[in-house]
Amino acid sequence: MALIEKNGFLLVGHAPIDHDHDEFITLLNQLDAADNGDFPALFQQLLAHTEQHFDRENQLMEQSAFPAEAEHKGEHQRVLGEFKQFKKRVDKGLITFGRSLVRERLPQWLELHVRTMDSALAAHIKAQSQA
Repeated sequence: MALIEKNGFLLVGHAPIDHDHDEFITLLNQLDAADNGDFPALFQQLLAHTEQHFDRENQLMEQSAFPAEAEHKGEHQRVLGEFKQFKKRVDKGLITFGRSLVRERLPQWLELHVRTMDSALAAHIKAQSQA
């Protein structure tokens, strides 16, 4: 069974953001199923994807003058900081730390982030395009 099922509950209705979330879920599920030998490279791949994903969202916020831009960007920075701390441990062979992030923190964080911050961003972009 996948760590996160792709059942549409994380869609925000803005194709680029939805695509990034789909890719994030795919990588997260691959990490959950990976053996210890494959885990570090996949962890790096998820981190790189997350950095790119956040960069794209940050650009969308700037382009659309999103009112909660500072808070949203702050959350991105917080998550990337945590990710990088865990990556240091994974790079030292402490795979268990990386697995705990993948299984116990990222799924819950993603759901909350999508339902709140990303949904608000998508709604803002949609409202601007209709104005």
